[in-house]
Amino acid sequence: MKPGLPKLIATDLDGTLVRSDDTVSAYTHEVLDRVRSAGIRIVAATGRGPRLTSLTRNDIRVADFLVLAQGGWVLDLDDSRYLRQARLPGKALGEALGALESVAGPLSVMFEALEHDDSPLWGDYDPTWRYPVTVESRTRAECLSGEVIKAFARSFSLNVDELLAFAQRVVPPDLATVTQAGLDYVEICPAGVDKGTGLSVVAEAVGVDPSDVLVFGDMPNDLPMFAWAGWGRVAVANAHPSLLAVADDVTLTNDQDGVAVYLDRLLSR
Repeated sequence: MKPGLPKLIATDLDGTLVRSDDTVSAYTHEVLDRVRSAGIRIVAATGRGPRLTSLTRNDIRVADFLVLAQGGWVLDLDDSRYLRQARLPGKALGEALGALESVAGPLSVMFEALEHDDSPLWGDYDPTWRYPVTVESRTRAECLSGEVIKAFARSFSLNVDELLAFAQRVVPPDLATVTQAGLDYVEICPAGVDKGTGLSVVAEAVGVDPSDVLVFGDMPNDLPMFAWAGWGRVAVANAHPSLLAVADDVTLTNDQDGVAVYLDRLLSR
């Protein structure tokens, strides 16, 4: 842990700040209030799309910014204004899916295209989806006819890390960004979109250097923000091996309020 305090703290939500029962503890809210009172800006950096903005604001009430959709959408909560709204052209997404299916076999795909609260996903409802969701049945061709925020793709035979390895081999980064966030899916996002580029939009807006940013995460989709942030990179104990391998520090699990415990210790130094 560096001396002093960071100027900005960014945390992932699901699997990191949010517990396995999808709640955030009163203790965590209280510690975040104290962080904010100490003059440190707080950012939620999540895979959740803008359709989950209300849920996200409820999970991290003191956040100044929301970095949503794996970094593609950045919301300034002070004036309810988007600083970034990235979309993936259907043609590029179709090429990415084609490349991936050519090596991984057929995929179950759901598309996130709409940004208003509680918008439905499009495509084929997937029984492994663990959150309440409405899926509007649409053909893949219909889903690819315009732009989307991102897509979720699941293999019937490969686990998500195997699928991600294939995707990183066959989907060029200038076509689309592929990651995974702890569900059974890889997420296909616009080129240049990740939590690192999303956070850099925030840092530029508030004039904070990456070397003054502390980040918390648990999954491969957090790797870009771990690479970007310079003050500290902390993984929860339940994190994916790829993240544990690059973390400066490991805190308790999400179910043990690991982020809050770490920040509590930081503030009381």
